[in-house]
Amino acid sequence: MPIVHVHVIEGPTREQKETMIREVSQAISRSLDSPLERIRIIIHEIPKTDFGIAGEPVSKLRP
Repeated sequence: MPIVHVHVIEGPTREQKETMIREVSQAISRSLDSPLERIRIIIHEIPKTDFGIAGEPVSKLRP
């Protein structure tokens, strides 16, 4: 059973996450020849205050 963890900075809409789940699942199914029903996708949404770039939290770089 393939399990995929996707880390994203907070911001994608529910619709965008649903699209990502569907499309990543389809890609994994094709590439691993695995039934779609066996694929699991876990989205880890990281708050902008908990992710840094170049020494600054993303919350200061991207409002």
